[in-house]
Amino acid sequence: MGTSFAARADAATNLVLHFFDQADLYGDEPFLWHKADGAWRSISWRETARLIAAMAAALTAIGVKRGDRVVIVSENRPEWLIADHAIMAAGAITVPTYVTNTGADHLHILDNSGAVAAIVSTAKLAATLMPAVFRAESCRIVIGIEPLRIGQESGTAIFDWPTLLDSHPGDVAATRAGITAGRRDLACLIYTSGTGGVPRGVKQHHGAILQNVAAASSIIETDFAIPADGARDSFLSFLPLSHAYEHTCGQFVAIGLGASIHYAEGLEKLAANMEEVRPTIMV
Repeated sequence: MGTSFAARADAATNLVLHFFDQADLYGDEPFLWHKADGAWRSISWRETARLIAAMAAALTAIGVKRGDRVVIVSENRPEWLIADHAIMAAGAITVPTYVTNTGADHLHILDNSGAVAAIVSTAKLAATLMPAVFRAESCRIVIGIEPLRIGQESGTAIFDWPTLLDSHPGDVAATRAGITAGRRDLACLIYTSGTGGVPRGVKQHHGAILQNVAAASSIIETDFAIPADGARDSFLSFLPLSHAYEHTCGQFVAIGLGASIHYAEGLEKLAANMEEVRPTIMV
């Protein structure tokens, strides 16, 4: 592991291959943490890579094509990172959206981005999203991370996240071989909060984000001592991943540093989560 964190990001062709390279290094070490049934549970780097490959294959199988836009409507959780990387691994472009969006906001973003699919985490969030999906020009696929309890309507195909994962092998090598994005290719469209009018989509390319990862990693590994026992940093993620700041610094910088990510249970439990997790970095 002699190469610096910054050098790895500088050398990476795109964000997904950068993650897969990091997953090769850290293997079965814990990576993504979430709270379930009162306990923190982890997903390893290797298993996260497998899940990304499986979901990328699933997206392709249900009709998502290279260059397509795919919306994510979800609170911060492991599936957010998995969905983001799977979308890019399938050759598509991620469109993160705020969980506080109104139906009108969702419809604007769906149509403005030309999204063909949406991934939504819960039935509660789907209640605001689905009316917009049914009115949208291009969105005909919806994937529910949790059961949505929504019938088919207006030609929209509803898929279940666990079923899609179970139906497609997580072949990381095959997924790697199919990735063609370069640093100048579009990775995501981040929509502004709309304080100056309707939300506007900002294009962010693989190389731009990787450059930020390299710069931040260089500062952290130069100016902050790494513990003698080799322990890596741990992040506590609570700002919305739909925002460019958390998306880059709370997700991709963490990956670049080989750090673990704990997803906070929410703002009201943030202080308790800080005591439990004792993160070394928060955004």
